Amino acid sequence: MASLPVYPWRLAPDGLATVRQLRARGLRPGGQDVVAQIERPRRRRGPLVAYLYEIDKAKPVRPMTPAKWAALAKANTARRTCPRCGRDAGYVIPTTLGMCVPCAYPDDEQRAA
Repeated sequence: MASLPVYPWRLAPDGLATVRQLRARGLRPGGQDVVAQIERPRRRRGPLVAYLYEIDKAKPVRPMTPAKWAALAKANTARRTCPRCGRDAGYVIPTTLGMCVPCAYPDDEQRAA
């Protein structure tokens, strides 16, 4: 098994990009293998590693279909709906609470009135 070339942080050669850099250009790796990696050293833990792909072999990002937009809207609505009272909270309900803030802390609402 051949190892990947490793470049220091910010010193990758031209023509290579990370997934985020490809996405910023409207591209995706498109099934190609990782060509190299870059490493950013850290003081107390192991280095951060980012994999690099060839820009020339990258493919355009697939456009969102109406069905994907509808599914995304439905998922976001579900994240905002309180399972206890059934109302739209107006924000994404924290998973730590599992319900909207007025349902989680009903005593605080009574004291404020």
